[in-house]
Amino acid sequence: MDDAPAIRIEGLSKHFGDVVALDDLTLTIDHGEVFGLLGPNGAGKSTLLRLLLGFLRPTAGHAWLNGVDVADVHEAHRGVAYVPGDVSLWPKLTGAECLDLLGNLHGAVDAPTRDALIERFALDPSKRARTYSKGNRQKVALIAAFATRADVLLLDEPTSGLDPLMEQEFRHCVEQVRDQGHTVLLSSHILAEVEQLCARVGILRQGRLVEVSGIDRLRDLHAGELEVDIDGPPPDLSSVAGVEGVERTPTGLRLQITGPPGPVLAALAEVDVTGLRSREASLEEIFLTYYGDSS
Repeated sequence: MDDAPAIRIEGLSKHFGDVVALDDLTLTIDHGEVFGLLGPNGAGKSTLLRLLLGFLRPTAGHAWLNGVDVADVHEAHRGVAYVPGDVSLWPKLTGAECLDLLGNLHGAVDAPTRDALIERFALDPSKRARTYSKGNRQKVALIAAFATRADVLLLDEPTSGLDPLMEQEFRHCVEQVRDQGHTVLLSSHILAEVEQLCARVGILRQGRLVEVSGIDRLRDLHAGELEVDIDGPPPDLSSVAGVEGVERTPTGLRLQITGPPGPVLAALAEVDVTGLRSREASLEEIFLTYYGDSS
């Protein structure tokens, strides 16, 4: 099914007794896309990935990976790699033996790529897995996943335990597989990571997908900040299109604006502006508008 999307989800729900972990989720992710899945613990991110992997059976709905129903676990797992947020390894095996075993389980590993990844992630593969820190266990899983050259990578908090340098190496790897046409579903609460890597994001709240949009579009929907220094009395901009809030400052005004700044700039043309500073909303600020204090 070459024309099928990389990931297709329709009406997917999962209940654990009276607890609704995932509620009627519908989503399509294309080939070559890095899609970010955002939400706090308990929002349903890990439940969704486990449903896609066939670890859980849905209460309702269906999902497909590369056109294959995830209920057909053996077939659906071909061309799919998975990295959980808390990796467990075989304690008596070395890192190299763990990588060999993970590669054999997958069935298709690019050995030169794996060796290069071991160097890039600064992993000592001769050590026993029981001696590895959480970060090193995470490195093993990431190396195994990227070495498979899988069509679809399902990554659930993949940089948990990594130091900043290794987080940056991870981002380079994601960019490389994306440029090669592979698909990444990245579940994370590290907003800077998602903001750097993903063109589109989905925000989960209490099992429901409350927003799916490009990051630029999300920023357009939420207030950015414009600080204006003015020589003389500031104008009344409260009724200008896109202005959501106005605050006086010692040197002028601080404005909360949505959408393009054109109407505000046109209104400011009538006064003597001596300084202008803008700041667009971060993904974290956008994210918090969906949750507030009720996450």
